[in-house]
Amino acid sequence: MSKTVNTATAAGIAPATATGTTAATAPPEPPPFLLTAPQGGAARTLLSYVAALPLPSPDARLLALVIAIRAARTGIGNISGMDLRALRLTDSAEAVAALRGLGWQVPGPLLDGEPDIPVPVTVPGLTDGPERPLPFGKFMRSRVSGWTARTLNSKPVKKTAPVVRLAALFLAAHTSPELHGTVPDELPEACRAVLPDLLGRGFLAELSGDRYRLDPGVRHLAGQLPHPDDQGEPAVVPSQRAAAWPEVGPDEWAKWKADATPALRRHAEAVEHCAVCALPVERVATAFVATRPSVPSPRSVRAAYETWQEKHPDRGPLAARFTVAFRAEHGHGPSYTQLCAGLGWKLKRNVRTLVVEQLLAEGWLTDTAPVPWTLRPGKAAQAAGIVLPAPR
Repeated sequence: MSKTVNTATAAGIAPATATGTTAATAPPEPPPFLLTAPQGGAARTLLSYVAALPLPSPDARLLALVIAIRAARTGIGNISGMDLRALRLTDSAEAVAALRGLGWQVPGPLLDGEPDIPVPVTVPGLTDGPERPLPFGKFMRSRVSGWTARTLNSKPVKKTAPVVRLAALFLAAHTSPELHGTVPDELPEACRAVLPDLLGRGFLAELSGDRYRLDPGVRHLAGQLPHPDDQGEPAVVPSQRAAAWPEVGPDEWAKWKADATPALRRHAEAVEHCAVCALPVERVATAFVATRPSVPSPRSVRAAYETWQEKHPDRGPLAARFTVAFRAEHGHGPSYTQLCAGLGWKLKRNVRTLVVEQLLAEGWLTDTAPVPWTLRPGKAAQAAGIVLPAPR
């Protein structure tokens, strides 16, 4: 049976801040992933759609991809001549002609009009409806579009040919949180020939047959697709998750929010509507409403933690700085899972819980327990100059 979280601790959600700066000598924390796992799935859906189009060249596919993600929700995507030039296509006119051959309505001014004035491109089949091939919501579309732009302009491939940048998109989207990947079957043939270029330019760290590993320098571009080479905790299937943590229904969630204090309700809705996390509402509701008993860590888990912590002496400062960066982007703190995944700590669930509990005990982190998504720098972090920005 689920029970309602007492709202007495809600006042701690708006944390007190301290003054100071982060130590300059501390190692920088890895940037968070641009895509969540569901958003990575949306990116792969986009790439599958483009790969299936009967287009003659990588130029045409790259242009189609950029227009398609902009037109995903309404069937109409705006693109300007400056956007077209930024793609650095080998032959823009030929790429536009190829799209027109598919029935895409590309206005003439895209090629010869004012370069800073966007023109609407109508894409048949991408209109609203249950059968549309890119069924993305507003936030999902925005995140995938941003990821596309960031990948195309990442340092290793920014100045390369369109075929190389297209290959980079496919491989990044099919990479796991531990940066492993397998070349997808739908990768255009022209892209396969340039995979060694991605290795030579540092976009890939390893390439062996169809297996590859993304370079840590571009880890934030990974689409978080599970991979058999990952050594962490296996994915939890829905039935297992339901058994471990009973799902909260919409009526119970609405009642909980109605009974919560204004501060707690604002925090819960910030997580629920976070465009960056894009979490399923039932997952957010369950985390806030349902509770599970705290179980002491068995000896095997503590042994695993001790082995891990010896290899991560800088875990405290890294975790504290990550919460600062995460809050700046999301407007709320990370979950235990988001913290560890963002720092590249691939751990089993029970070890992950112990890691965060120890960081809390050591004062590197603090939270407003039992309210989820409230991790922030603790007293030890503040003493080291790692603090949240002062509220405006």
